[in-house]
Amino acid sequence: MGISGFEPSFLIGVDAIRQVHGSRLATLIGRRLTRFGLVRFVEDGDWFADCPVVLDFDGVQVEVCHWKFDELSIGWDTIDTAATITGWEWVELTPQWSHDDERLEPFVGQQLCEVTLLEWRPADHDLAAGTVAVEFVFASSCLRIVNGLDENRIEVGAAHTDYVRHRLGR
Repeated sequence: MGISGFEPSFLIGVDAIRQVHGSRLATLIGRRLTRFGLVRFVEDGDWFADCPVVLDFDGVQVEVCHWKFDELSIGWDTIDTAATITGWEWVELTPQWSHDDERLEPFVGQQLCEVTLLEWRPADHDLAAGTVAVEFVFASSCLRIVNGLDENRIEVGAAHTDYVRHRLGR
């Protein structure tokens, strides 16, 4: 993707994700969200949801990226959101890091209260069953990065009732 430092390691399933990243995600509890980064196209401002969502909690950066129908990569302190994104010469659009987003901005400065892995388990099996979202709970609301079926999707507010919650930490 031409993103400096981005070397995804995709995992499948809540157990694998919890085993590899659960304790480290839990250490974010009590920290404040200080900044974030998304990749947007210069020409139209559209978010390119295939690229990782970068959240910085008081100097600890977590990088969340969904891929395919069930894969999730969580990275730590590897992406430089100040670096130019390269290798897109074949596309007519120019990607660049953005630190503006109406869904994420209200959370900047807020202290993280809880981190939860959410496992999609609908009553009627569907294509997304078993996918895992990462939920960041703040005093004012919740922020989730979910699998949008081969890309990231950002959700704010209460999670759908078909998610099974796997609380991390405290």
